[in-house]
Amino acid sequence: MSLRLFVLELRRLFVPEIRRERTSTLVKNITGKRKDINVGEEHHKKGHQLFGMLYLKGKGINVGMTSSTGQGYKSIKAKLGVKRVRPWKWMAFVNPARKDGFKFYHWRRICDERKDYPFAKFNKESDIMKYSDSEYSEHLVAESWTRDETDALFELCRRFDLRWPVIHDRWPSHLTTRPLEDIKERYYNVTNHLKKVHNLSGPEGKIIHYDAEHERRRKQQLIRLWERTPKQVEEEHQLLAELRKIEARKKEREKKTQDLQKLIQAADGPTNDLQQLRKVKHNKKKMQHHKITKTDQPPPTLESCTGIKFPDVKASGVSLRSSRMKLPASVGQKKVKAIEQLLQELGLGN
Repeated sequence: MSLRLFVLELRRLFVPEIRRERTSTLVKNITGKRKDINVGEEHHKKGHQLFGMLYLKGKGINVGMTSSTGQGYKSIKAKLGVKRVRPWKWMAFVNPARKDGFKFYHWRRICDERKDYPFAKFNKESDIMKYSDSEYSEHLVAESWTRDETDALFELCRRFDLRWPVIHDRWPSHLTTRPLEDIKERYYNVTNHLKKVHNLSGPEGKIIHYDAEHERRRKQQLIRLWERTPKQVEEEHQLLAELRKIEARKKEREKKTQDLQKLIQAADGPTNDLQQLRKVKHNKKKMQHHKITKTDQPPPTLESCTGIKFPDVKASGVSLRSSRMKLPASVGQKKVKAIEQLLQELGLGN
C-alpha cells in the first residue's frame, strides 16, 4: 500500500493527463515496438498507477525500487508487548561527591528508588595526608613558608584533588604569590616528612622526589624554544644539515680506514700463514715424540753411532768377509787416520 500511495503522489505531481492520441506514442517509446492497444480496456485493467509508472520510466525516473530480498531481520526481532512495562518515576537523588547535600532530579525506575547513585563509584579522591600542631612544629617548619600558607596549600590540594594548574590559579591573593614549582616542592617535602614520621611502608610510604630547579630549567628551555624567530629556526636547520654531512664524512673515512687495514693484512697474510704452519708442524712433532715409547723406538744404526753413512751393499756374499766395506768419500782425513790407528791397536787387518 505504501508503494501505491507513493506512486499516486508522484503521478499527481509529474504525470500529465494521458489521452487516447498519445497512447501509441508512449508505448512505442517504452518498448521500441509499435503495438495497437485498446486504450480503454488497458486503462481499466491496469489502472492509472501503471500508466503513471510507465510515463515516469520513459522520462528516466525509476520508481520501481526493489525491496530487500533477505528473509527476515538480521537480528532477532524485538518482541514487544510480551511483558509488562516497568514503571518510571521522577525522583530526587544526592551525589555523594558533593558535600553540600544538594538534590538533583531525574527519571528512574521505581524498583531503583532507594539505591545509591550508580556513578558515585567513579568519584576517586586522592589521599591527602594530615598533620597536627606538634608534628608541624617539630618536623615541618620552613623559613620560606608560614603555617597559614601550608594550611592553605593542603586545603586546596584536598579541594581540587592535586590538579596543580587549578591550585596555582586559586592561590589566595592575600598570601605571598608563589610559582607553581615552589607550591609542588613544598607539598612533596611535607608529604615525605610525614611518611617518615609515621613509618609508612609499601606504596603508601614511597618517597617522591621532586626537583624544582630542574623543572624551572625545563620550562625556561621550552620558552626559549617557543620564542625563536624564523631566522633562528632556519639557522638551526642549516647547522643540523652541516652536522649530518660531517657525520657522513666521518663514517666514510672510517670505512676507508677499515678497507686499508684489510688490504694490509691481506698483503702480510702469506708470511704469517707460513709461520703459523711451521709452528703447527713443530707442535705436531713434539706431540708425536712424547707419544712414542722406548720400546717402540727402532734400534740404533751404524750411522747414528759413528756418524759415517756407508753405502748400501747391493750384492750379498757368503760371509761377512766376502764383501768389503769402503769408507765414503765424504769422510775426512782425520777420521780415516783415527780409524786406521784403532784397527792397528785391535790387531785387525784393514
